[in-house]
Amino acid sequence: MGRIHARRKGKSSSRRPFRTDKPEWVTMSAEEVEEIVVKLAKEGTTQAKIGLILRDQYGIPNVKTVTGKSIGRILSDNELAPQIPEDLMALMRRAVRINTHLASNPRDIGNRRGLQLVEAKIRRLVKYYKRTGKLPENWKYSIKEAELLVR
Repeated sequence: MGRIHARRKGKSSSRRPFRTDKPEWVTMSAEEVEEIVVKLAKEGTTQAKIGLILRDQYGIPNVKTVTGKSIGRILSDNELAPQIPEDLMALMRRAVRINTHLASNPRDIGNRRGLQLVEAKIRRLVKYYKRTGKLPENWKYSIKEAELLVR
């Protein structure tokens, strides 16, 4: 599969095994897993970190096979989902970091191009989230608003 911003093909990567049933080594019930997810979310942990913690500390390889719901769905059911999706917020943090670097290093052409690529990804994600209803239709991205949201 080709890359979005480069004229080269990417390496194939490892994939999670296709599995629809709960693994036999997982002894926790779906309710216990949901309680752990809610507890971690109330402590301020992101969805990606929650998945890592469940995998590394509790031995749960995939929340969806155990509970039947994804971490995001569990959080939205308990009204703990973030206003702005996690992947969009991470991209905005990256754009703000690159922008502050460019303020002190204006001749860094490579990072100027990197900022353009990150902002293109942000615009594509915003279009998707508006279409699916996760962001309001009047939500707009700007680097100034991103700086306010990130800090």
